[in-house]
Amino acid sequence: MKGRIFDIKRFAVHDGPGIRTTVFFKGCPLHCLWCHNPESQSSETDILYRGNLCIQCGRCVAACGEDALSLTAGGLVRDRERCTRCGDCVEACPSGALESVGQTISAEDLVAGIAKDTLFFDQSGGGVTFSGGEPLAQPAFLCEMLDRCGEREIHRAVDTTGYTEPAVLRDVAERTDLFLFDIKLVDSDRHRECTGVPNTRILENLRLLDAMGCRMEIRLPVIPGITDTEANIEGVGERVASLGTSPAVRLLPHHRTALSKCDRFGIPNPLPETPEPSAEEVKQIADKLERYGLVVKTG
Repeated sequence: MKGRIFDIKRFAVHDGPGIRTTVFFKGCPLHCLWCHNPESQSSETDILYRGNLCIQCGRCVAACGEDALSLTAGGLVRDRERCTRCGDCVEACPSGALESVGQTISAEDLVAGIAKDTLFFDQSGGGVTFSGGEPLAQPAFLCEMLDRCGEREIHRAVDTTGYTEPAVLRDVAERTDLFLFDIKLVDSDRHRECTGVPNTRILENLRLLDAMGCRMEIRLPVIPGITDTEANIEGVGERVASLGTSPAVRLLPHHRTALSKCDRFGIPNPLPETPEPSAEEVKQIADKLERYGLVVKTG
């Protein structure tokens, strides 16, 4: 059993309880305008370019058989239409300015790497978190990893958009100790505009997990002018308060890290001028949600 990932982050403390190892799956059915991991959206390998490391030697250009690369005064330019992501340019680069993002890995190798951190999990009450991208987009591989980690008594969390078939979610839920479940926008048309998909299936799956008694933490990205409107905050508050499992809500303030990532990957940024919300603005949202009897966290 093999799957596609693009990163492994050890000693993570914001992806569930305790010290955790977070595995980032490659590929996502959503394309959120504010995505902080734009390199995760495609299931294919991407090429990362760090202009500050480029020595303008031209070896990558010579190695590219598709004529997809060119050197300019501003650095290396990649034609994403011509590029096949073969990695020849990465191999030719002597300075480390180019890097392939995305790899195929076996469940056996991945769980062996995760298990190396078991001591930290045991001491802190931590475990492994499968994030992305969207881990539910690779259900067979995800279930295999959840089973293998369960056999080792490693706490398992799944960070998800909730966008999948109900049958897939049931299979995953039987193997998961904690869901970090995103709610972005309660208006389905607006959700489609901002993420590429409606939210009907997502909200249905939220109710499914609640009916199954699954442990959840609801995550709300705070994107100024998009998710922080009065109507959206009220809608989130009402829906979460109606859940029988009484999950906490974690606010995730927008940050501008994705801007540099988009530049490095040559990906257009649809929200280049969107500011980060102030601490006071985030507190006001938390106060509104707390009026629904919810436990609200920020970070």
